[in-house]
Amino acid sequence: MSQTNTVKAAAQAAAPVRAPAVRARKSLLACGVIAGPFYVLVSLTQAWMREGFDLTRHAWSLLANGSLGWIQMTNLILTGVLVIAGAAGLRSVLPPGAPSITGRGSTWAPRLLVAYGVSMVGAGIFRADPAQGFPPGTPDTGTSTSWHGALHFVLAGVGFLCLVAACFVLAHRFVAAGLQGWARFSRSTAVVFLAGFLALAASGGRVWVNLTFTAAIVLAWAWMSMALMHFHGRAARTRAA
Repeated sequence: MSQTNTVKAAAQAAAPVRAPAVRARKSLLACGVIAGPFYVLVSLTQAWMREGFDLTRHAWSLLANGSLGWIQMTNLILTGVLVIAGAAGLRSVLPPGAPSITGRGSTWAPRLLVAYGVSMVGAGIFRADPAQGFPPGTPDTGTSTSWHGALHFVLAGVGFLCLVAACFVLAHRFVAAGLQGWARFSRSTAVVFLAGFLALAASGGRVWVNLTFTAAIVLAWAWMSMALMHFHGRAARTRAA
């Protein structure tokens, strides 16, 4: 009886998905694919255009301050929603199955990406405090921390750790699927991003650290877009490779 059930389960996993379900999966995954380019483009455009903003000194979160701060707040919130949608799409192409094929990745990778998306929404609602001379008129040092500024950094920190964990979880799944290149890419992204985040937290805003973390952010978003694009191409199957 158990062998019969196994055969039936395998047949169901291999069966093609109906067209509406495929479109829904691809649409959700596409949201996750565009989340990174959208966030980076909007942030860098503001960085180049906002008076007083310096990429070598200022974190992107500071763009949420000033008369145009609503743009970055909206950017964070919309990007978070796109990430959550992408995570839902990922969950739909990673159904529970044989541990050797899906394993923890089928459950925890989407959950961790949802947590990251929620943290971005929260970081957009609770903006960072003005600091390091931005917006213009803000003291370079000695600024106080508000409750919403503290909450912003807590949410950002938790979200960053969830993103790092998602990289490692998907790396484990890629190994199980025999995709060693994807596994190395995922692990490398996690290590670089975590190292950049920890260096930023400990450095006090040194120029080389700020630029390194900016590069790490771009790398992490590139990884997410490419990984979700990988699964986007396999959305027509109930079990992705």
